[in-house]
Amino acid sequence: MRKGALSLLAMLLVFSMNQASAQALGGAESATDFDAELKNTARKTWTYFEDHTDPTTQLPLDEVRILDSGVKKAEHTSPTNIGMYMMSTVSAEEMGFIERAEAVKRVQGTLDTLKKMEKWRGFFYNWYYTDDATLKKDWGQFISSVDNGWLAAGLVVVRQAYPEVSDDATALLDGMNFADLYNEDAGQLYGGYDVAKGAYTSHTYGMFNTEPRAASYIGIGKGDLPSEHWWKMFRTFPPEWEQEQTPTGTTKTYDGIDVYEGHYEYQGIKFVPSWGGSMFESLMPTIVMKEKELATKGLGLNDKRQAQVQIAFAKEKGYPAWGFSPCAIPNGYSEFGVDQAGTWADGYKDDGTVTPHASLLALDFLPKEVYKNMKVLKELGAYGKYGFYDSVNVKTGEVTPAYLALDQGMILVSIANHLKGGVIRDYFHQDPVGRTPERLLEIEEFSISD
Repeated sequence: MRKGALSLLAMLLVFSMNQASAQALGGAESATDFDAELKNTARKTWTYFEDHTDPTTQLPLDEVRILDSGVKKAEHTSPTNIGMYMMSTVSAEEMGFIERAEAVKRVQGTLDTLKKMEKWRGFFYNWYYTDDATLKKDWGQFISSVDNGWLAAGLVVVRQAYPEVSDDATALLDGMNFADLYNEDAGQLYGGYDVAKGAYTSHTYGMFNTEPRAASYIGIGKGDLPSEHWWKMFRTFPPEWEQEQTPTGTTKTYDGIDVYEGHYEYQGIKFVPSWGGSMFESLMPTIVMKEKELATKGLGLNDKRQAQVQIAFAKEKGYPAWGFSPCAIPNGYSEFGVDQAGTWADGYKDDGTVTPHASLLALDFLPKEVYKNMKVLKELGAYGKYGFYDSVNVKTGEVTPAYLALDQGMILVSIANHLKGGVIRDYFHQDPVGRTPERLLEIEEFSISD
């Protein structure tokens, strides 16, 4: 556990990390300024959850928009939002924004609500009302593999952070058997299950470098899924398949399974692509998974490369800021990315829309570049009461004054990890679910490591 007074060893470790951060940013003074700016942003971001979490159910609102006519609140939430809220609560306590007793009370309230919510085989539906936790049936009755993965991640973290809620978190986690969402023939997770139709999705999550790998990792860690599942996902499609680029690479064998270790290249940067070329596909799993530390020639290296591709793309376009990922826009929500960084031939679009959460996910990989990007985003007006607004179009200058629980959570947890030595990742990996599959991260070597 990370509680209690810091030992001498821990203090030396923190000092060493601060020194490394200072060197990365070009000096101790700039590192200190950056840490202060990050903490201030994190505090504002946490205020979103303080102001927009139902006090009875302890469920966070999916979205809040600041309009000329007033504040518009989306009175619903999702499993991912709930998982992110629990991890955000731990992050807020670790950074000193709330006392431990309040954090435990909040998490316990969320767990009490989760126990009562309507489920399918222990899994949660996509949308619930926040005021009474009832199912939002007018939006369908879909069970999402990836969303339940993020709720499971939150449960793993809180049962390690707060032993007093461990029994309730464990009961909910044990109730999710990811084998129920697994396509054995493909060796991949289904996109999900439509309860109303009584049918699984026609697609599975086949691309490895996408956010569903967190659900895959958790399913393996729980013992629900075979470890071979990890090797049944595509790093790239085979060269003969239609895709964004013709990949280069070789076939390697892991645990008796042949894996084509292909890669793409953009402006001299070698990388393993995601599906659509968005930032959160590649980097969102790093808020809980120790890819940088354990997968030094695999996912961890690729996470950094993906961030570098985003920066190079923005430079090529002449954009003042970078960070391309799904986000809120003035008239709704849309997907954005770097087309060349994704496998899908059509790719996610680019119209100049930049979202702050995308670059904050890269904090532990490119801190100097993130620091500069944060300053530019603020200069562009993408900053308000609850920290960074969800997006700004760098071509038109139009800011979307919206806050999304998902994106706020990514920002807050990323900052907590950066300032507190990977605290959320530590909680995740000290749990058997996070610790058991670590060798899968350690042994893989992408073809980009030369």
